[in-house]
Amino acid sequence: MGKTPLTARGAELLREELKHLKTVERPRIVEAIAAARAHGDLRENAEYHAAKEQQGLSEARIRDIEAKLSNAQVIDVTRLAPGGRVVFGSTVHVVELGEGAEATYRIVGEDEADIKAGLMSVTSPIARALIGKQAGDTVEVATPGGSRSYEIVEVEYI
Repeated sequence: MGKTPLTARGAELLREELKHLKTVERPRIVEAIAAARAHGDLRENAEYHAAKEQQGLSEARIRDIEAKLSNAQVIDVTRLAPGGRVVFGSTVHVVELGEGAEATYRIVGEDEADIKAGLMSVTSPIARALIGKQAGDTVEVATPGGSRSYEIVEVEYI
């Protein structure tokens, strides 16, 4: 299995979440389990069962983040020299031809993608069409609703 691309910002956010889970959530859950145990019979103790379920979910998330970070190829776009081309991690300002709708996307790894926040997965059809192009270029993208054309207005590396 190859490395999974991750932006430097995405890796930083995962490390912050991991630290929070280990230093804040894990001790809080252990305390909640201990407090619930003190109430006696565990078979009918809803607080205990809820805390144990929380512990399972939290530990699963910790393992998931650790796996993602260990398999990540962190790419810092500010250290690349892409020469004006759209690359992984770059921010692309586009205009949909015919519609005039403007959009700004940052091309990120699949785990970071959040289209509502302007974070587009590198594996999406639009991102695949944009990669390697530069400002002034026009790209055609086949979508379920038909073909769409976009003009690249600006490419940033922030």
